[in-house]
Amino acid sequence: MKTWILLLTAGIACSMASDTAEDTEETETGPPDSAGLYTDADSCKGRCHERYNREDECHCNTKCEKHRNCCEDYHVHCSKDGRLKDTASRPAHSSEEFSSSHSSITNEELLSISEQLYKSDVNRARKSDISINPQHLSSSAETRAKEDHAPEPLYTYVNEKLFSKPTYASFIRLLDNYQRMTGRGEAVSAEERKEQENFLREVMKTELMKTLYSFLHKKKRYSTQEEFVSDLDKMWFGLYSRGNSEGDSSGFEHVFSGEVKKGKVSGFHNWIRFYLLEKQGLVDYYGHNYDGPWTSYPDVLGMQFSWDGYVKEVGSAFIGCSPEFEFGLYTLCFIARPGKM
Repeated sequence: MKTWILLLTAGIACSMASDTAEDTEETETGPPDSAGLYTDADSCKGRCHERYNREDECHCNTKCEKHRNCCEDYHVHCSKDGRLKDTASRPAHSSEEFSSSHSSITNEELLSISEQLYKSDVNRARKSDISINPQHLSSSAETRAKEDHAPEPLYTYVNEKLFSKPTYASFIRLLDNYQRMTGRGEAVSAEERKEQENFLREVMKTELMKTLYSFLHKKKRYSTQEEFVSDLDKMWFGLYSRGNSEGDSSGFEHVFSGEVKKGKVSGFHNWIRFYLLEKQGLVDYYGHNYDGPWTSYPDVLGMQFSWDGYVKEVGSAFIGCSPEFEFGLYTLCFIARPGKM
């Protein structure tokens, strides 16, 4: 299983699903909005020259002026060629902090380590553990219409014994620590902080995360495991702003738990979160625009849904992977290719 290719395929599929005739030939395409852990969706700060992503609320690439979809501060942070105008436009957690040059980890190395992570995911679901009912395959027009074309739930069966495994259990305890509306500051209690630390401890016990650390250690990104865990803590649980309030979001909240910004679902790329909310009747599955061609887990599904009334037009998720697989793979992407996930 070429996991790195699998990840790229999921992102490209979701972007293609919502292309318009205007955008197809004139703009660059990129993966979905699980990137940008340290950037504001309404700003070009730290986003200059990024690839086009249909899900973004505004854009900072070289063609945004032509299509009149630039962020309001495009000219403040970016020059006419879409590159950084000055060092002040870099995000608070810049690529220099977590990564060095693009060429220091090659695409071949990324493919190799991604496949190693896949092989190390011993906690992933087996074929008999999950049964899904994808139902309607939506066109681009149907996706934009925000209509429910799937009368039945997505998940018909999940073996919840999976959730008793330490990484699953510690992951699930984190999901209710956030209020989903951006613009409202998050308050992290002492108990929630302990839950974050426990999750990091549990994932670092896995062979998968040990494999990732070993790779990054050999690439001279980290000298000790403690240093690596400290960065994991910052990049996933460090608070930053996505709205009008300081500290209203984090990488973990956005990618795994999900948020609501300007009346739309943002992030929310985790199958466990989706299953648990669907079971409670809080998520309504609308249909899918992409179904990965693989017969075992993890698989990829591009889908549309509403979350208690708020719609996600195009989203993607690995189905059946362990929490540490997603956590490790997204961490690798962020460190190796900051802003390019």
